[in-house]
Amino acid sequence: MVKIAVAGGSGGDSIPGVTWRAVAYDDKSDLVDALKGTHTVLSFIQVMKDTGNQSQKSLIDAAIIAGVKRFAPSEWGSAGTAGMPWWTGKGEVKEYLEKVNENGKVLGYTLFQPGLFLDYLATPYKTARYVTPLNTMIDFQNRRAIIIDGHDSILTFTTVQDLATVVAKAVEYEGEWPVTGGICGNKVTVSQILEIGRPFAIDNVKLEDLEAGNLKSSWTLETAHPSLTKEQAESMMKTVLIGTLLSSAKGAWATSDEFNQLLPEHKFAQIEEFLAEVWVGKP
Repeated sequence: MVKIAVAGGSGGDSIPGVTWRAVAYDDKSDLVDALKGTHTVLSFIQVMKDTGNQSQKSLIDAAIIAGVKRFAPSEWGSAGTAGMPWWTGKGEVKEYLEKVNENGKVLGYTLFQPGLFLDYLATPYKTARYVTPLNTMIDFQNRRAIIIDGHDSILTFTTVQDLATVVAKAVEYEGEWPVTGGICGNKVTVSQILEIGRPFAIDNVKLEDLEAGNLKSSWTLETAHPSLTKEQAESMMKTVLIGTLLSSAKGAWATSDEFNQLLPEHKFAQIEEFLAEVWVGKP
């Protein structure tokens, strides 16, 4: 078993068996000292709050000095950031990792990309202890959805439990990590999702309206991420919904399956079975 350091990701309840240490991301010597003896670093630093991506860049630099073998930047979502301006930092961190390895491999890394959490389709019910339920453009509780005219987007949905299991197995995997670390629990079209269970009330929106920043729908997102203040959440809900719709139309949520191929023995939770279990007996 290798030693792992998890950076960030402390917004929820504490996890038993984990040793915590506060670090100063602007103090390289402090970071290097904290990472001594560490094999793998998993970053969950909040990209939106990391001005200039300095915290992650400093973490990468310190990891190299400390002799860390593997690094996973704060990805944990889509295969791209098209239409999602709040995640542009992910692309910049990826470029930084490419640069540190441009003259030869200095630090192994992978971009863990599981798509959307399948758990979000259970909102408002909580299906994972450390994940807060969030709304999406497909609302199973109220049987309503917002779709883009002419775009039957392909989406990847993976449960949080499956992601955790795959990451744990990936850490112990002795081969080389793929740079793009796609994790594909379920790859489905929007129309296939809307066929599950009772009929949905559909709001159709136009791509050109979304690109102009206009959301012409009868409802919007209601639940915000716990990392945001109430004021930030209110201002971001429209932006997030527009961005999620746009990015889905541009293929950002159709992830690849590199880790499925590396770990073929793992069986992923399937969307219809998961949703049937969540919503059985509920209105």
